[in-house]
Amino acid sequence: MAKNNGFPRIPDSEFEARIAAVKGKMRERNIDLLVLYSNALDPGHVRYLADVAGINESVATVIPLEGDAIVCSGQACQVWSKHKSRVKDVHIFPELSEVVGSEYLVGDQFIFSNLFQELRQKHSINKIGTVGTLIFPQIIYAQLQKTFPEAEIVNAEPLMFELRLHKSANEVACIRKAAEILDESFTNAVQKIQVGWTELDIMAEIEAGILRGGAEGTAASWEPMIPSGPEHANLWMNRNTLRKVSAGEIICLQAGAVFEGYNAALCAPFVLGKIPGEIQSAVLAANEAMGAAIQSLKPGATSKQVNAAGKAVLKRTGFAQYSPYGIMHNIGCLECESPRMAEDKDFPVVEGMTVCIDVFLFRLPWGSFRIENTLAVTAHGADRLTKFNEKFVARHFA
Repeated sequence: MAKNNGFPRIPDSEFEARIAAVKGKMRERNIDLLVLYSNALDPGHVRYLADVAGINESVATVIPLEGDAIVCSGQACQVWSKHKSRVKDVHIFPELSEVVGSEYLVGDQFIFSNLFQELRQKHSINKIGTVGTLIFPQIIYAQLQKTFPEAEIVNAEPLMFELRLHKSANEVACIRKAAEILDESFTNAVQKIQVGWTELDIMAEIEAGILRGGAEGTAASWEPMIPSGPEHANLWMNRNTLRKVSAGEIICLQAGAVFEGYNAALCAPFVLGKIPGEIQSAVLAANEAMGAAIQSLKPGATSKQVNAAGKAVLKRTGFAQYSPYGIMHNIGCLECESPRMAEDKDFPVVEGMTVCIDVFLFRLPWGSFRIENTLAVTAHGADRLTKFNEKFVARHFA
């Protein structure tokens, strides 16, 4: 494990091995060219292969089966991308620039059609894979079609998630660091929150702790969410507001942290002052369901079994009707990444996975809340990476 100022850092050799593994998957599927696209909504694929994420622009990676990988950066981020990239060859493309289409005069620029023409001349390309299913831009896809009119173009995103599912010791170390940062931030925040604080005040306290702890930011694609009271707690997803929190109401503390491109997530219910009995009973039931799911999370189990273990507790305690989805999902370069591991899917649990157990109770008479933890699957079972909830929830709602 390489380290940066005492913090874990994934070595260059691991990025090189990832490129080689991608080419192995390409060869299995007879893919001659792979084009991966990432933006702020889904930075994971390019970050995984090159350690590059755009700041105010998008990024891409182009990998010919028989040639070297190329990182593709926008104009504004060209110096940053070259500084950060673990892949040596970085090209600048206007198609990845800021949405206003600004032009910068620093360095050489390409357009994707020129790059694709170069690759067409060097290699026999009959099958092309694209990665970035929900975000892949038409402006790049059209140039692929025009340059390779007889090539088959397929969705190759599953290829990448097959590789990203199993985490190396270095990856787990980065997720563990993100989890430790979250634990400390939550521990400090709950001691300070007071009646009259706004949701934005609480967000600021948690986010400041995340940044002071050494994270590069909050979870990829979402900021801390602090819905409070019946109306805001029932929004499911939210932007924080100037609403002031009161005693005796549900306050949802929900945040993630990113360290070296890897996410951890932590969510906890919180109440100031005397806790109403109906909130207490629901939270304790959800916490029991969390424990049952974690107990069943081990190699040889399936996602269906893990979900069933937690859902059985909710059914026994009378809260199953408030649980709208499965309680398990994968985590890594995204906070919620494929596979989702829904409750009706027999997805195998294997050593080296990192997952979240997310027990969400929605639209109770007084609001909604979730308890969420980040865990790693070891040969012996679940390793809790976020530890804050383990003691806090039972003690706070006792």
